[in-house]
Amino acid sequence: MQEIVQFLKENITGFLATVDNGKPRVRPFQFMMEKDGRLYFCTNNTKDVFKQLSVNPSVEFCSLSPNFQWIRLAGNIQFTDDPALKSEVLQASEMVKSIYQTPDNPIFVIFYLEHGKATIADFSGRPPKQADF
Repeated sequence: MQEIVQFLKENITGFLATVDNGKPRVRPFQFMMEKDGRLYFCTNNTKDVFKQLSVNPSVEFCSLSPNFQWIRLAGNIQFTDDPALKSEVLQASEMVKSIYQTPDNPIFVIFYLEHGKATIADFSGRPPKQADF
């Protein structure tokens, strides 16, 4: 898990893929934090991505490093309304804090990915590293 989290901290911006009416949808997203083996992200409950995740919680997240190494996370998400976790997410990102300001903002939602699979790969020809988390 440590290698996964380190990669995500160094390359927080990636792309989150969801499904919408049977079609893939991909958009830029940022990793927020890891807590107790769960990888946290956030969004706004008025966005299409929230609706898509509510219908189908299966996602993939992919982030690329400057040296063309990438991580792909696959699994199902779970929403949480825990105010302490929401506070931690706000502290993890000045941008998110500037948008939502407080954990009790009614449109601010966080979700986590757990019990998924991580793949770290590059163009070296070496086999990818894979780990369950």
